This record gives sequence, C-alpha cells and structure tokens, in this order.
Amino acid sequence: MELFPNLQTIVSIGGFELRWYPVLIIIGGLLIYSISSTNFKKAGYNSNIADDLFIGCTITGVIGARLWFCAFYDFAYYLSNPLKILYTWEGGLAIQGAILGGVIFALIYCHIKHISALRLCDMIFPSLLLAQAIGRWGNFFNQEAFGRVVSEAFYNGWPSFIKNTMYINGNYQEPTFLYEGVGNVIGFILIIFVYKKFSKPKRGDMVYAYLMWYGIVRLIVEQFRSDSLMFMGFKMAQITSVVFILIGVLGMLGLFRKLSKKKPVVLFDFDGTIADTEGVILATYKILFDKYLPDYHLTDNDRNSLLGPTLKATFEKYQFPGKLDDLIAEYKKTNFALHEEYVKPMDGAVELLSNLKGNGYKLGVVSNKFNDAIELGLNITGLNKYIDVVIGLDKVVESKPDPEGIRKACIELKGNFDNCVYVGDNFTDMMAGINAGAYTIGFNEDETRKASMMEAKPNCVVDKLTDIINVLKEDYSWTRDLN
Repeated sequence: MELFPNLQTIVSIGGFELRWYPVLIIIGGLLIYSISSTNFKKAGYNSNIADDLFIGCTITGVIGARLWFCAFYDFAYYLSNPLKILYTWEGGLAIQGAILGGVIFALIYCHIKHISALRLCDMIFPSLLLAQAIGRWGNFFNQEAFGRVVSEAFYNGWPSFIKNTMYINGNYQEPTFLYEGVGNVIGFILIIFVYKKFSKPKRGDMVYAYLMWYGIVRLIVEQFRSDSLMFMGFKMAQITSVVFILIGVLGMLGLFRKLSKKKPVVLFDFDGTIADTEGVILATYKILFDKYLPDYHLTDNDRNSLLGPTLKATFEKYQFPGKLDDLIAEYKKTNFALHEEYVKPMDGAVELLSNLKGNGYKLGVVSNKFNDAIELGLNITGLNKYIDVVIGLDKVVESKPDPEGIRKACIELKGNFDNCVYVGDNFTDMMAGINAGAYTIGFNEDETRKASMMEAKPNCVVDKLTDIINVLKEDYSWTRDLN
C-alpha cells in the first residue's frame, strides 16, 4: 500500500487506485443528499424519497455527465471506440450532462410518485453549487479545467500547493477551477441566506435562481478556460450557460408558473367539518356509557374529547369492558341507526362543495371514521355527489395525525402530495395536514375546540365554510410552507 503516490491518487494498493476525483464527487453527492434529506423532512416527505433520488440521480447523473463529455469532446472517436465511453477513470465528465441526467430521473420518479418535481428541485438545486465547488477540486488534482497561461508572478501571494499544481506542461495556468468554485459558494450563500430569507420565493424560484447564477458564473469563467468542449466553433458550456440564464430569467418572471399551475386537491375531514355529526356521536356514546359505565358522569370536557379520536382510542381511554371488536361493532350498529335523526350537512357545506366541484376541483374525505360510516353520512346528507374519494380508518395502517390517509387520497385522485389543501376542525386534523406537507385550513364553530385546533398553527382559519372559496383564489403553491 502506498499513500499519495501521485497528485491524482490518495492510495494505491496493488493494481487498485483510489483517486481524489471520484472521492470528491462522492463527498459532493453526500452533501447534496444530507441537505436535501433535511429539506424533504421539513416539507413532510417520506425519508425514502431522498434515498431513491440520491441513488437514481447519481447513476443517471454519471451516465449523463459521461455521454455529454463524449458527445462534445470527440464524438467521432467515441463513436468508433464505443467501449472507451465506459473508461471514466481516464477522465471526462461534464456537469451539464450530470444535471440533465439527474433531472430526467427526477422528473420520471416524481411523475410516478405523484410529487411536484419543481418543488423537489427547489430543495435540491442550491446545494448543487456546493457540490460543484467541491468537485472542482477534483479537477485541480487531475490538473484539468484550467485557464490561460500566466506568468509566475501571477501566483505571488498564493498558497504554494496551488501554484505548484497549476504548473502544467511547462507553464503556469490560470486556476479557473477555483474561480468557478468560489463563485458557486458565493451563489449558494446568496440564494439560501439572502434571497430565500429576505424574499418570498414561489415554487421553482430556487431552481431558477440556481440556473441564473450558475449560468452567469460559468459563462464568465469559461471565457478563460483553455480546455473547453466545443460545438460548431462555440464553447459548449457557454451555449448551455446562456440557455440556463434564459430559463432562469423566464422562470423568475413567472412564464413557466402560468403554464404549469394546477388546481390543488382539496380534502376534508368529515365529522364537524362538512357533516354535523356531533349529535349522533354524543347520542351513541351516551347509550354505550349508560350500558357499560352507568356510574360514570360525562362532563363537558369528556363530551368534547369524544369528538375526533378513533373508537379504539376512546374505548381504551375510558376502559370499556368487553372485547374491542365487539364494542366497535355495537357502536357502529347504534350509530348507524341514529344517522337519519341526527346527521346533516354543516352550514355552507353544500354551497362550498358544489362551487368547488363546478370549478373543477378534485375533492375527497380523509377521516378517522370507518368508510361505511362516512359513506352513510355522505349519502344521508346528499354530499356524496361531490366527493371523489373517501379514505377512512379501514383504508390506512395509521390513523391521523399520521399523513398516510392524505397521501393515499392524493394518489387516488392523481394529484400531488405537495399541491393539496386539507380542511379540518381539530388539532389532530391540522397535524395530519402538517405532517403531509399540505396547506391546512381550520374550521370550527365551537370556541373551546377552536382554541385547541389553533395550537397546531394551521395556515388559515375560516369562520364560514364558504370562505374557503375565496382562500382558494389566492396565488399560492398549496403546501404547508407555500413553496
């Protein structure tokens, strides 16, 4: 084993060499993964999305980077020697191809998973600048991506290791790798700590900011490069940079936003949100308490606590005697028999749902009730004709506040998780929406329960259901963070 046998190599063991270039690329990739994973978690995505994207984009990114290089470095040579395309250890990767390869995978993945590709890219692209800055040091060790011939005096005051390494083929070369690396780090700081913090970027703006900044940096730096890939007499990187800048500017001006804007999926809790079921719930529990816990005196706080939780949670809380399955079955039988007498639409529910349905919104119900109870209530109230999908307790593994039901409803409605509005009437509902990354709207006519709901800090609270019509007219990206 030999450590640092040459400038390009970290360690050599027999015929195996571990080189700086791939190690630095991997470090850059892991940095992107770490930052993106944290961003995804804050936005309510499952952790496996970061893993899938990291693996998929790494593979397609390397393929894209290699094919781009081969296409514009010496297309005829690689066409006649196709196996040489696989010889990545000989050098030759282009960041523009890596970006293209990664984006293609991300677009396909997001389409399959019903996720907004633009929102995901907003969380990823700025960190590319840091990874690219790290990767440029791989060019330094490979003694490539350098600039014009300069005099020795150019390096007066520079660290000796940079000066000595930039002495290539008998000349001192300009360190364009460092220009671009520093420019990328400055860009990351400006985008994340200035632009994002002090403005209100809309969906896609972080991508467009990256494209503009990197496009400008590369356009300038490439002017000094002496080893650029060429296309029809022009530097390919500069052509690509101009395209990046144009896309970034048009995106910031809102052109693509107008073309891609879609109506959000609108999901509702059932009890207390679109259907007034308080009477039937309390009447049912009173019958069961009188039968199984006749000595228990229900307080106002108890009655409020019965509205919202699952049957399992309530029966366990009050320690009802008997088997849980039998208690649930008895509750449902009693409750269903009382539906005609008690259940009715909430004030404004018919007007709201009719308006949204008529304007092309996809509507669903996500509730901790069982599906048969929800569907019975929808039929009795006449709200069933407006609802496209119902996700009750028996369609999920985890109940609210877990976001499973909301995500499942979005998939069934062929919508995006991150273009979703969830309307509910209690703390649990709001937390389910928040955990799903959805835009949350709180509605509760009872001041005590409303105060509890407000502790979850919903995006918006309405006094009347019909107020939601005006809320949906806002120019938002319908997510918890409005991005």
